Amino acid sequence: MTSKTTASLMAICLACATAAVGQTAIAQTTSEQPPAQAGAGAAAAVSGDAQQQPAAAAPAAEEAPAVQEAGGKLVLPNGQDITPDHMENGRWYTAEDIPTFKIAEDGTLDYAAFSGYRRYSAECHVCHGPDGEGSTYAPALKNSVLKLDYYEFQEIVASGKQEVNKAANLVMPAFGTNKNVWCYVDDIYVYLLARGAGDLPRGRPAKKESKSDDFAAQEDSCMNG
Repeated sequence: MTSKTTASLMAICLACATAAVGQTAIAQTTSEQPPAQAGAGAAAAVSGDAQQQPAAAAPAAEEAPAVQEAGGKLVLPNGQDITPDHMENGRWYTAEDIPTFKIAEDGTLDYAAFSGYRRYSAECHVCHGPDGEGSTYAPALKNSVLKLDYYEFQEIVASGKQEVNKAANLVMPAFGTNKNVWCYVDDIYVYLLARGAGDLPRGRPAKKESKSDDFAAQEDSCMNG
């Protein structure tokens, strides 16, 4: 092998090595880029300039409190009974007149809880995650409703809530004047109860009851009243 051939081969090897190092550096730089900024829901929920805030690390999975069965009744960890007792205006209520859900033996979900799924998916999931599962900046509401009293849940939805800490300033806006939420607040509540109790899987409910005339009349009265 001539010295010229040897020199040429060495030059080719050096060029290949340099290119490989350069590609590795590019790959590392790309992988270290911060994730894309969250969408409009995050901007509404977190105050300040989102472009200048570091990406929040995903919180540890929140363990849902257990729903107890006592004396044939379903009881939340906070002591609230959620056993369906009677229907009024197309919605199920407990013996204490608190909204609840009902699922038939064949898996058919009552219409109000299905309505809650639709309204949650339209109005709440951007911040709180699909199916009530939570996100990096808002809690899993399917767990929250098992700890909160029904009236506390209503108060937070109506008046909003603010949580300030060193990492962020998290704000839930008030929805008391938003008919798309407030006219269906009980439906959203019972949908989340069904999710939190573990009786309703993720995604669109496979079976649902038909909308009753009583439900339609109450809905029209609230939305157009």
